[in-house]
Amino acid sequence: MLNGLDYSWHLNLISLLALALICLLYILGIRLAGRGGAHPPLNRWRLAAFISAIVLGAFVLLTPLDTVARTQLFAAHMLQAVVLTTLCAPLLLAACPDWLLQPILVQPVSRAIAQALTRPLVASLLFNLTFLAWHAPVIYNAAQRNTALYQVEMLSILFMALLNWWPLIGPLRELRNLSYPIQMLYAFLDGQPVDILAFLLVFTGTVFYKQYVIPQPFIQFGYTAVADQTVAGACLLVPGLVDLVVMSPLFFRWLAQIEQQAKLADQRRQEEEEAEEEEEGEQMEAQQQG
Repeated sequence: MLNGLDYSWHLNLISLLALALICLLYILGIRLAGRGGAHPPLNRWRLAAFISAIVLGAFVLLTPLDTVARTQLFAAHMLQAVVLTTLCAPLLLAACPDWLLQPILVQPVSRAIAQALTRPLVASLLFNLTFLAWHAPVIYNAAQRNTALYQVEMLSILFMALLNWWPLIGPLRELRNLSYPIQMLYAFLDGQPVDILAFLLVFTGTVFYKQYVIPQPFIQFGYTAVADQTVAGACLLVPGLVDLVVMSPLFFRWLAQIEQQAKLADQRRQEEEEAEEEEEGEQMEAQQQG
């Protein structure tokens, strides 16, 4: 133990198997899709995104950070959640080209399921309800007492975050067809429930999760359970800031789209006017010849 923190390693078998399964499916998908040269090779930046997501996921789920997050510091738990939802999930989506997931749309059943789960309202509700339900004190306290249940909590938050990001950056255009204004509205409204929880953690002054054992050296420096919960709430505000960052490029893309549409409209009007002038000229010429 260092500074009172428990840095012991635990074999989180469920998380290990989940990360290994993700790697296996990714590799098999690339190999199967690439047979016969039907698809271009995987871009290096996509491979880097996938490796980064797995490394970050392993860091927060398989290292002693997980022990600290489950038993000693609620702020460490929120660090786990923020890394999984704002880094790992979008990186995993960025790592997948359209051709890798195209087989999902081939079968009618899988296509219908994918279309249902990636609808903006459904994706947002699933993520927010999952996140808030796991952080209900009764359920969260149970997860703290059971390592396997705690791993299921973190993995379910990760997988729901994948759905949550899909309407904005997910692969397969058939499953992501929102206009830029609707994307901005989605990014703004989607983070509100989690932001409310974050503000409660920061400003309420009431400790919701009382099973954490704050190390004595931390308490001596004034880092009490209330302070720990406040720091955790501040960490949870980060996804809301990320939503604002995401909205900025969407706004400029929307403006560029409007400008492009205006140029095309002007060009069409100019072509129509030129055609009308040409037609009038031909009519006048015909009248003069007549």
